Amino acid sequence: MDFNEPQERRDIRNAVAEITARFNDDYWLACDRDEVFPYEFYQAMADAGWLGVLAPLESGGGSLGIADVCTIMEQVAYSGAAMAGCTAMHPTIFAMNIIATFGQEELKAAVLPTMADGSSHVSFAITEPNSGSDTTRITTFAHRDEAGDFVVSGQKVWISKSTMADAMLILVRTTPREDVTRPSDGLTMLYADIDRDRVLTRKIDKMGRAAVDSCEMFIDELRVPAHRVIGEVDRGFYALLQGLNAERIVIAAEALGLGRRALETAVRYAKEREVFGRPIGQNQGIQFPLAESLMELDAASLVVQHAAWKYDQGLECGKEANSAKYLCGAAGFRAADRAVQTHGGFGYAKEYHVERYFRESRVMRIAPISEAMILNYISHRVLGMPKSY
Repeated sequence: MDFNEPQERRDIRNAVAEITARFNDDYWLACDRDEVFPYEFYQAMADAGWLGVLAPLESGGGSLGIADVCTIMEQVAYSGAAMAGCTAMHPTIFAMNIIATFGQEELKAAVLPTMADGSSHVSFAITEPNSGSDTTRITTFAHRDEAGDFVVSGQKVWISKSTMADAMLILVRTTPREDVTRPSDGLTMLYADIDRDRVLTRKIDKMGRAAVDSCEMFIDELRVPAHRVIGEVDRGFYALLQGLNAERIVIAAEALGLGRRALETAVRYAKEREVFGRPIGQNQGIQFPLAESLMELDAASLVVQHAAWKYDQGLECGKEANSAKYLCGAAGFRAADRAVQTHGGFGYAKEYHVERYFRESRVMRIAPISEAMILNYISHRVLGMPKSY
C-alpha cells in the first residue's frame, strides 16, 4: 500500500496553487462583503482548463478522475477561497460531466466548449421547497407541446448562481408520481436556457457564501427543445444518481481543505499572540483542541481518498462517499469553530477571516445532503436496519 501522492496529482495541486495565490483572503472578504461573484478567479480557473476536468478531451475537457477533482477543489478551499471559490466552480464541473455522459451530440457540441472556457454559467435546479431531500416528490412539471418540445412550470429553491446563469440542468416530472411503478420513475432531466421572461429568480439572504447567490426560482411555461433531454425521458433520476456520489466526495474534499486552512490560521495566531507574558499556544487549553482537529482532518482525508479511488475504479462507493461527506464536513466545521475560539474576540472580527471560514464551513453539514440523511443511508443501506424514512 503506497500512501505517497502521485506526482501528477502533486503537479495539479501546485498548478492550482499558483492561480489561487493571486486571490488572497482580502479578495474573498471583499467578494463576501459586497456579495459579488468572483469573476476574476472563475475566469482564471477557466483559462487554465480546470472547469472541464471531468469532461472528455473531445468535448473540451480534461478527462481526469474524481481523485484529481478532489485535489483541485481541496486546494481551492485551502487557499482561503473557502466555499465561495468552490461553489463558483463545481456546478460547471459537474454539469459538464453529466452533459458529456448523457447529453445528445448536438447539445454537447453546442454547450460544452462555452462552459469550459468560462463564457457560460450553468445552475443545477433540483431542490424544491416542499420536497427537500425527497427528490421523487418534486412537482415542477413538463408537458409536451404539439412539436414534442417540453413546457416547464414550477418552483425550485436553493439554486446556486441562478441570477447570473444563462442555462440550467433542471429535474422535472414528466409523468405524475401516481402513474409510475417506482417513485424515481417519471422524472426527466433537461438542459434549459434561462429565459428571464419565463423564469423569476429571487436571492435568498443567507448566513455565508454571499459571493455566490442561492435563489428561489419561479418557472412559468419555460419552453425547452426536445433534443435537450439529458439521458432518457422519465429516467432522469438515473442520470442524476451518476453525479451524486461524485458530488459528495468532492464536497468532502472541499470541507477538508477549508478545515486545514482554518487550523493553519489558528496555529499561526496561537504562536504569535501573547497574553500574560507568553504565547497563548503554550497553553494546553489552546493546544489540545487544535491537535484534535489535525487528527480528525487526517483521518477524514483517508476516507475521501478511498471513496475517490473506488469511484474512479467504477466500484460501488455509496458507503464511502457518504462517510467522507459526513466526516469531512464535521471535521472541517470543528476546525473552523476552534479557529474562531483560538482567536478569542478577534475571531469575531472579519479582518481575521476565521469568522468567514466558520460561516462557510457550517453549510457543509447540511448540503448537498444533511448529516441525518447520511446516517439514514448508512443505517439502512449498509447496516441493514429497518428504513426509518
